[in-house]
Amino acid sequence: MNTSASLSDQEQVLEKLEIFKVQGRDKRGRSILRIIGKFFPARIVSSEALKKYLEEKIFPQLEGRPFSVVYVHTNVLKNENFPGISTLRSIYEAIPIHVKENLVAVYFLHPDLQSRLFLATIGRFLFSGGLYGKLKYVGRMEFLWEHVRKNEIEMPEFVYDHDEDLEYRPMMDYGLESDHPRVYGTSTVDYPVSAYSLRCI
Repeated sequence: MNTSASLSDQEQVLEKLEIFKVQGRDKRGRSILRIIGKFFPARIVSSEALKKYLEEKIFPQLEGRPFSVVYVHTNVLKNENFPGISTLRSIYEAIPIHVKENLVAVYFLHPDLQSRLFLATIGRFLFSGGLYGKLKYVGRMEFLWEHVRKNEIEMPEFVYDHDEDLEYRPMMDYGLESDHPRVYGTSTVDYPVSAYSLRCI
């Protein structure tokens, strides 16, 4: 991790990327904290800068009222966007108790097999205080809209693109198929049929 930049500069990066944004409401009128995992610059932002940014910019917006989190895991890569277990633990412990107690649900959009296994094993111990019990996996956008008001929360275009890919190649959910460029638009009639295959029909 390159943390040569000042804390102020790192905070400005977080602000500019809009990784964390209090936006919209769920179906019960509660505020939403939207987190775009792919945007997180894990290589250049320290845990200290991240905690300072959250304490100054995000947590004050959530005080005194129930809220939900929508975490978008779409296209997150371990080497690029994952801050590390120790960082996650320190951030969680830094959340003020009056904010933590108001967290109602965490909607985890587009979880892959690796993240499911991680949370099912280490996550139970990493996040004490009942957070794991508030975690809800959401495999498709259509299921997220059952809990969140669709027109009040912004999503990057790549999230919708990935969701469409999953509709055609659902095994991507479980890591059994790579997210190679789409091929589902081609017709099966484009494939040549040999005389041998015709004789075998």
